[in-house]
Amino acid sequence: MPRSSTPATRWGTARPGDFGSVPVGTGQQQAEHGTSDISIADKYGNAASVTTTVESAFGSFHMVDGFLLNNQLTDFSAEPFDTDGTPVANRIEAGKRPRSSMAPTLVFDCAPDGSRGPLSFVTGSPGGSVIIQFVVKTLVAMLDWGLDPQQAVSIINFGAANTPITNVGGEHPSVDASDDGDRDPLVQRLRQMGHQVSVAPLSSGSSALAHAGSGWIGGADPRREGTVNGDQPR
Repeated sequence: MPRSSTPATRWGTARPGDFGSVPVGTGQQQAEHGTSDISIADKYGNAASVTTTVESAFGSFHMVDGFLLNNQLTDFSAEPFDTDGTPVANRIEAGKRPRSSMAPTLVFDCAPDGSRGPLSFVTGSPGGSVIIQFVVKTLVAMLDWGLDPQQAVSIINFGAANTPITNVGGEHPSVDASDDGDRDPLVQRLRQMGHQVSVAPLSSGSSALAHAGSGWIGGADPRREGTVNGDQPR
């Protein structure tokens, strides 16, 4: 379906870009198990967004020098060819990196001369294949809607993954996920617009920081055990 010219209907499936002559496969999506995310900044101007995982629980079950080794090979497609024999782009091959949705993000202001300005936001999230949805939601909430980091990570999770399904996080207390969301006004309106809505839980674990004056404002996703910590400026 082509992109709609108005916001009153759903987009549908996005058209792919031109990736050259190599067919792009769609391997099996893997469930997320135990990814963590940290957004951090210090008084010296250093900052980092870290999304870390060992893939499945306990990774490869092998520990080396106190660290569990991951089993990140599961992020590749287990089947090297699709049903018609076309090689899958995400197949296992020497020298390749597996597909990943991890999206630790730093946002910088634009300087008057067009160059990179000071750091404004730090964010990221666990969540497997829907990490990108969580990060984009947080960025839109802070950049476009003017919400603070805690508000941004706490609001309803939503998004789509280039399928006809629109995700609305049924784990949020403001969403009525009973009867497949049929009694929730947001879900009702989306379905009237032609969306196929899923209200399955979207248990993100987003973290976010926003630069404010001489310090930072932080937000930790209430869906997981994260907290905001820091020192007062001296």
